[in-house]
Amino acid sequence: MTAVRVETEAEAGESPGTAGETPPPPRPPSPITWQKLTFLPVALIAVLLATWLWFQQADLDALTRNALSGGQVTKALWQHIQLTAISTFFVLIIAIPLGILLTRGPARRATPVAMAFSNMGQATPAIGLLALLVIWLGIGRRAALTGMIIYAILPVLSNTIAGLKANDPTLLEAARGIGMSPTGVLTRVELPLAVPLILAGVRTALVLNVGTATLAVFGGGGGLGVLITTGITNQRMPVLVLGSVLTVVLALLVDWLASLAELLLRPKGLQP
Repeated sequence: MTAVRVETEAEAGESPGTAGETPPPPRPPSPITWQKLTFLPVALIAVLLATWLWFQQADLDALTRNALSGGQVTKALWQHIQLTAISTFFVLIIAIPLGILLTRGPARRATPVAMAFSNMGQATPAIGLLALLVIWLGIGRRAALTGMIIYAILPVLSNTIAGLKANDPTLLEAARGIGMSPTGVLTRVELPLAVPLILAGVRTALVLNVGTATLAVFGGGGGLGVLITTGITNQRMPVLVLGSVLTVVLALLVDWLASLAELLLRPKGLQP
């Protein structure tokens, strides 16, 4: 009888240890698709290749060759990347803590004043702001970086404040109810919920800084603006085209990288 019973269970495909187990939940799809990983980089490579082919058949005079020789293009591109990275770093360490402070206690009263100053910084024409900073700080990278920081601080600051204010009060009360300290509520509940909006502001600031860095040349900061202004003042179309194409490609590349970071850094519970 025992042998028959064991054989019957084996034929039915049942085992004593798996009878009551539930299948594991399906893995959520990745927020980054292969189209998002490949489409824009391929398009940018195609643009750069087309520009290179055009340069191969273009008739370059001595002035144009002199403007593009000696590693000057690489130097201008590297300066542009440095300006963008440094200015964005200072925007983050200024705007995010300031946005947190302006949503805490009595400091909330100063929010309209801080936002008004931030709006003034971005409403001021970039070239005019840079000219005033050059008069104050002198010609050099410091004036260019200061202008870029002032110009890009608004989206990060406003998005940080908006993200923290948009949190559900019942969630915050529940966190306090289970004994979390104010710092714990901020770091473990409020900031993770505000991450999508903060990252959107950072992405906007990055793209703004890539564009504003082209004006750093007027303050002695270098960057791809050197190629653009050289092409305009000397009426050399190849130099102007190269500076413009590299600026556009860099802006689109930075925006693409920021969009990937936005998806990767978003908390798993907030994934769409």
